Amino acid sequence: MPPRRLLAIAAAAALMSSPGVQAASQTKHPKASLDGSEVVCPLGTFICPPRPDNFALCRPNGQLEFYDPFLSKDSSLRSTAKTFVWADHVQSPDQTVYHLTGHVKTVRADQELHADVADYNSDTTDYDARGNVHYQEAIHLLSADHIVGNTNNSTGVATGNVRFQMLDSHGNGTAVRAEMIDENRNRYSVVTYSTCDIGRHIWEIRAKKLETDQTTGRGIARDATMSMYGVPFFYSPYMSFPLNNDRSSGFLYPYFEHTGNAGYQFRIPYYFNLAPNYDATLDPRYYSLRGVMLSGEVRYLFPKTNGTFEFDFLPSDNYNDQKITPSAPDTQGQQRYSYKFINNTILFPGWSLNTNINRASDQNYLHDFGDDLYSVSTTILYSSIYLNGSGNWWSAQVGGDIWQNVDPSQPNSVEPYKRLPRATFNMDIPFWHWYDAGLTSEAVSFHKSNSVEGSRLDLYPYVDADYQGSWWFIRPKIAYRYTTYALDAGYQDYYTANTTSTTTTIYKFNDASPTRSLPILSLDQGLIFDRSTSLFGTNYTQTLEPRLYYLYVPYRNQNNLPLFDTSLMNFDDWMLFAPNQFSGADRQMNANNLTAAVTTRLLDDGGVERLTATFGQIRYFTPQLVQDAFTPPTYWAGSDYVAELGTQLNDQWTMSTEYLWNPNTKKTELGTFTVQRRLGFDGVLNFSYRLRQNLALTALNTETYQKTVEQYDISAVYPLTDRWRLIGDWTYSVMDHETVEAVAGVQYEGCCVKVSLVARHYVTGYDGVVSSLLPGQTTPGKDTAVMFELEFKGMGSFSGQTDSILRRDILGYQ
Repeated sequence: MPPRRLLAIAAAAALMSSPGVQAASQTKHPKASLDGSEVVCPLGTFICPPRPDNFALCRPNGQLEFYDPFLSKDSSLRSTAKTFVWADHVQSPDQTVYHLTGHVKTVRADQELHADVADYNSDTTDYDARGNVHYQEAIHLLSADHIVGNTNNSTGVATGNVRFQMLDSHGNGTAVRAEMIDENRNRYSVVTYSTCDIGRHIWEIRAKKLETDQTTGRGIARDATMSMYGVPFFYSPYMSFPLNNDRSSGFLYPYFEHTGNAGYQFRIPYYFNLAPNYDATLDPRYYSLRGVMLSGEVRYLFPKTNGTFEFDFLPSDNYNDQKITPSAPDTQGQQRYSYKFINNTILFPGWSLNTNINRASDQNYLHDFGDDLYSVSTTILYSSIYLNGSGNWWSAQVGGDIWQNVDPSQPNSVEPYKRLPRATFNMDIPFWHWYDAGLTSEAVSFHKSNSVEGSRLDLYPYVDADYQGSWWFIRPKIAYRYTTYALDAGYQDYYTANTTSTTTTIYKFNDASPTRSLPILSLDQGLIFDRSTSLFGTNYTQTLEPRLYYLYVPYRNQNNLPLFDTSLMNFDDWMLFAPNQFSGADRQMNANNLTAAVTTRLLDDGGVERLTATFGQIRYFTPQLVQDAFTPPTYWAGSDYVAELGTQLNDQWTMSTEYLWNPNTKKTELGTFTVQRRLGFDGVLNFSYRLRQNLALTALNTETYQKTVEQYDISAVYPLTDRWRLIGDWTYSVMDHETVEAVAGVQYEGCCVKVSLVARHYVTGYDGVVSSLLPGQTTPGKDTAVMFELEFKGMGSFSGQTDSILRRDILGYQ
């Protein structure tokens, strides 16, 4: 094997045999969460959801010292519950007003009051408590020197050394005066508030007034200053923040970043909770190189329509940067923008309108404002609008698709054909026992400047059957494909090409209405065997699933057909059972093929698939003559051998690999290897290797293998302690001898704060091929971003920019 591949396997073996991994693997089930409220993201999940705030790192039993855990939590019992009173001494001249002294205690349902001295009126439930007063109810604790209130109305006024705690939100603080307006609302004067441990406020809000409302789940501070470690850093005359995880209006966490293309960036979003079914976020941003930008998002959900609208708008670009493409227009002083609109509307039963619009102001937008490899590597923006209908046996759509080139290194001619309009109609009608009759059809008009244009009608009627039992299946299918074109005037000025192993022949279009018609026959059949077995002391059910797939399609010369939206797909495992190797209707492969494949699985007692392995190949009885313009026919006896293996023998690690080997050229065409190891509760270690190379022609029409990608990727979230963890990701391209992306960061999570500092170095204008370097460049463009994010727990649930990037870059990150 090549040294690089051996390196990949050796690294994985070392990973799985390391002492730390062996120790962790002895734990059969990872801890669900630090406080039992959270579920770990399953192994192999592509993008994990953000973790909710938890306060498990706070001081255990961090309530105020008089908290009674056995008191009822049901406040609805107050109206009917009796009031019980205890004291060392009781005086009552009229059996209505009681003067209580010494260890005074009153309890009614979820309400409990302690004091040194108290006066209580049993008729009105008024009370006046003095000296070491402690008050507790279902979601609130309060202590003071003096409290006057009414039990029935849940009202009261507390003065002198006021301390309070909200049991459902971890909020706590001190005040000069506190008012209990009713059972859901409180008002504090000259107050401090924080979600940190009592007496250990890393951050806090100091305000003249603070109102809390459990009904709305909001706290409102007036004339408020926010400080950290006693140092003020933010002032607002009005500050609104949540008391729970419900959606509510207010500022989200600020975000700082630096990139080479935009400079220093600062943003502080504001969230508008307009209604239960729609909201909005405004995100003003400042770029030191480019100016002030306004971004935002609107979301809505109604009974028959839902959608989102996202936008970025920069009124005037201040930066005079050097554009990648010399012919690109200068953007200095110009408006820069992008927007995305997604909407789904149900018009009436069975019919809906689906819209997906993505546009940018110019070709350089994502390159200039993208802050990660995902953004800057996006080369085409896709937009569509479709009217969709469906019934019990049919589906249809009418609409169109357009694309926008946002690759600054490529001319706009790389944009695919616009498909306006486009209509499809599909049906599948069961008519007798196992039999179905169906049709897939498409009518579309193609438009593109300086290219042959026209329309295409593709009809694909079929009859199939599905005979099956518990251990076998047979699925024959008979189909007929008819495709016809109507080319626009001027079609004679364009041409197509046909490549053989020695020459490339140019064909001019000489027919305004070319057609193609041919039958397609297939037979898919398989068996399923199973048995009980054991492995390493664990019982499993093992299956053995052999499968044969025969496909026959006669050859038709298709050199006179244009290539509107069709290309040759990369060979992969699912191509073993595909009736066509092309992605569109402009080409239909010829075939006289037999696919043989076998799969085995290990299922545990819970039905979880712990191991799966597949091996297969297509045998060709006739040459593969139909190809795209620049791929020669193949006269091979068989396709690539396809081998796949995936396993997750426990909840600690998972591994998958895929290997495609061409027996005709003795070359590996695809090799992938991925392993993921869980480290403790929130740690993860990933290693992956990917190689893809395809047979292509040189300028002299000689066959050669061209790599499209060969990369290593190592990423990790490594917990140092319960509070600190390191984050890293490194992607290296062997082809370019370049680091495609490198991420290094550190995160701290305490009782009431989260801090992230992440640096990212990534390639811009990169698509994995050395020959695609941008004009005038000797290496792919590079940029570096440094991101800092500070989150105050309990001040709103928000997944920041740093979290979003890391969840996309690191498999299993939470």
